[in-house]
Amino acid sequence: MHTEDTEELLLPRSREANERLHALIPGGAHTYAKGDDQYPENLAPVISHGHGAHVWDVDGNRYVEYGSGLRSVSLGHAHPRVTEAVRRELDRGANFVRPSILEAEAAERFLATVPTAEMVKFAKNGSDATTAAVRLARAATGRSRVALCADHPFFSTDDWFIGTTPMSAGIPDATNDLTVAFPYGDLAATEELLSRYQDDVACLILEPATHTEPPPGYLEGLRALADRHGCVLVFDEMITGFRWSEAGAQGLYGVVPDLSTFGKALGNGFAVSALAGRRELMERGGLRHSGDRVFLLSTTHGAETHSLAAAMAVQTTYAEEGVTARLHALGERLAAGVREAAAGMGVGDHVVVRGRASNLVFATLDERGQPSQPYRTLFLRRLLAGGVLAPSFVVSSALDDADIDHTVEVVAQACAVYRKALDAGDPTPWLGGRPVKPVFRRQA
Repeated sequence: MHTEDTEELLLPRSREANERLHALIPGGAHTYAKGDDQYPENLAPVISHGHGAHVWDVDGNRYVEYGSGLRSVSLGHAHPRVTEAVRRELDRGANFVRPSILEAEAAERFLATVPTAEMVKFAKNGSDATTAAVRLARAATGRSRVALCADHPFFSTDDWFIGTTPMSAGIPDATNDLTVAFPYGDLAATEELLSRYQDDVACLILEPATHTEPPPGYLEGLRALADRHGCVLVFDEMITGFRWSEAGAQGLYGVVPDLSTFGKALGNGFAVSALAGRRELMERGGLRHSGDRVFLLSTTHGAETHSLAAAMAVQTTYAEEGVTARLHALGERLAAGVREAAAGMGVGDHVVVRGRASNLVFATLDERGQPSQPYRTLFLRRLLAGGVLAPSFVVSSALDDADIDHTVEVVAQACAVYRKALDAGDPTPWLGGRPVKPVFRRQA
């Protein structure tokens, strides 16, 4: 493997496109995590197209891509089974004044895939689904407070969550006061919170697993706590859905929430999300009950035919091709290679791979072992120069062994530069401009 500094990457067309984007779109992107502030200065590629595990920028550079579509494109771009399913619907109409038969078929397919749920309602994005879960929990319990897991980075664009972040401008304090937080993995702290707000917590909402496995008995204990305190247990399975198992973390760990939300991998990049759960709760948003009606989910585009067709094709592909197992195998190969490369360059304690094999992230630590945005910037610059676009190491099933091997070689080159910066005690000469920035911050 080469260990010398790689040639500088120049992206003149991407830089011009980024200027156009910022002039027209607040933040220059439609998702903050895709913003050019997340990339080294002047090294934020603007994408022309993608196929499989690769994307091309408007300057003509090809990259091996990780974290595709913010974890949504788990089968790779333009997957033939998905695009064919979508293509079949395009000439048949996208949206009607009454439900399409496809809505029944998609619901049946989803509930067969996630058998722990009894009813499902589709939407277009995860925020709508999680907020619907919160609203339903409040209606069912008659309580106001939402308890969310403090260790999980994102649940919704809506006020009940965004008010808890540094980007809380525009959200009233009265709204913020209704959201409280509990730490992941700590049942005693959660029980103390539920006791402190006795009979006032409508739901516990969390990702059932993330970069660490749930401690033994934790999810079972959380289920028991929710039952004992009369609150609704909500699993946000936007990421864990399909990547942990086809039925999500609930299918893998065998703990059944009252409500759960799915998205991302469900559509392989097409816009579809789902709220699923117990019939008794879900039907409160329907027409076959005698209580007060809950405005659960009502989206003009929730039943868009080609997105539902994409979701069904994704589920079929996962089941028939063993995609989850492949994601884990690819991730294990990548994690082992990156760890070996980092150790070989003497930075094994500084470039750290974490998480389940199907959902890998990396940490960039400084001389003191603390997370560092400047060192992340250095690392990302070298990856980009080597043709690897990797805000994370989250794999898609379209990757092959050659992609992984190339990535590991580029990581080794990046780690050689990382070692030089550590030895110098200052990464600044290798940054090429301002460091990357966290998504959630108060000032631009």
